Amino acid sequence: MNIIDIIGTAIGNSLRSKLRMTLTVVAIFIGAFTLTITSAIGTGISGYIDSQVAAVGAKDVLSITKAADDATPTDAGPAAYDPDQALAGAGFEGDGSEFANRVLSADDLATIERADGILDVSAVLQVTPQYVEYADNGKFELAVNANAFLTTPDLAAGSQLQRDGGDGEILLVTSYLDTLGFADAEAAVGQTVTIGIADYLGEMHEVSATVAGVQNESLLAAGAGLNLALTDELYEAQNIGKPTNAGVGSLLATAHFDPAASGEQIDAIKAELADQGYAALTVADQIGLIQTVISGIIGVLNAFAIIALIAAGFGIINTLLMSVQERTREIGLMKAMGMNGGRIYALFSTEAVFIGFLGSVIGAVAAIGVGALANGILAGTVLADLEGLVVLQFAPGPVGVIILLVMLIAFLAGTIPARRAARQNPIDALRYE
Repeated sequence: MNIIDIIGTAIGNSLRSKLRMTLTVVAIFIGAFTLTITSAIGTGISGYIDSQVAAVGAKDVLSITKAADDATPTDAGPAAYDPDQALAGAGFEGDGSEFANRVLSADDLATIERADGILDVSAVLQVTPQYVEYADNGKFELAVNANAFLTTPDLAAGSQLQRDGGDGEILLVTSYLDTLGFADAEAAVGQTVTIGIADYLGEMHEVSATVAGVQNESLLAAGAGLNLALTDELYEAQNIGKPTNAGVGSLLATAHFDPAASGEQIDAIKAELADQGYAALTVADQIGLIQTVISGIIGVLNAFAIIALIAAGFGIINTLLMSVQERTREIGLMKAMGMNGGRIYALFSTEAVFIGFLGSVIGAVAAIGVGALANGILAGTVLADLEGLVVLQFAPGPVGVIILLVMLIAFLAGTIPARRAARQNPIDALRYE
């Protein structure tokens, strides 16, 4: 009996007891389906995060603080502006000493610049606009993206901000369009919006800005981007009435290092700054934290899928052991006709592999079908603001690995029944009833 005969016979024998075969395949199907889905989620989200990191334009920049940035992203567009609530907390009382442990002073900037590998350092002015308004359509709270200077935005329309000089420009996010009264992204480009900001004593000032472009919502676009000219104008208005003894400084600084620096060199720079009491992160570091959490979740889900496959393996053992018992005389006849134990072992092992192959392929195909349907639903509902995110991404490589993994588990599960069949004594087997 050659290999082709063994495969054909194994498939035929597997289909003898259709009910038992179906129940075993269903058990494998559940594990393979779950593993394919979780693998696709990991591939999709990791790919999206990698694309976000790839969009970072300033790869040679460290953001440096004394305290973590507590900026909160907005997911559903800006909230309506409440002047009473905004002005109630807009003024600053005291001499500013409550912020002293977080503010980067001129001495701090000098210390950072002296660190090995740092080329230059500059303070990032922190502005907290109260609202944004367009054409008397109502005032709405304005969130500013602190990472705008680090990224190359994914533009829906318009152009990027002018980095140096020029007039005040703002880069809106797509979630602001309907709220502010724009028909679409193209309609917003070139329009003038009014930004309200409170000074040190709580008095409101208004500054005009031109919409340079509109960016798609993403991990790195949680708020509007401001160019330097607009930031300077808002900062000047924000500090009107500020006492001379309140001190100056910023909560955030950016430092440039050699773009050709290796990972080890960047780590050394961050370690030196950490020893001096500063937290330094690249954007890739910040995204890496998210990716670590996601990888952990995917790992747990994969573990449950593997447990399901192991349980299915016991089902294969049970199925083949019963098959060996039912076909004892048949095994004795094959041995009496000259078929050796190795060929019989190969026959029953092939049956196990076929069961694993059938269950894994059906599970993978079902997962791809369900995933395609889920992607369409999610893209039009809860993930509509995250353009380019495909949650379930089925790559041929991982799917193929899953099928091979399930077949391996099935082969290992079929080892015990196959060995029992191969060791049957032909005389005793022929007498079995």
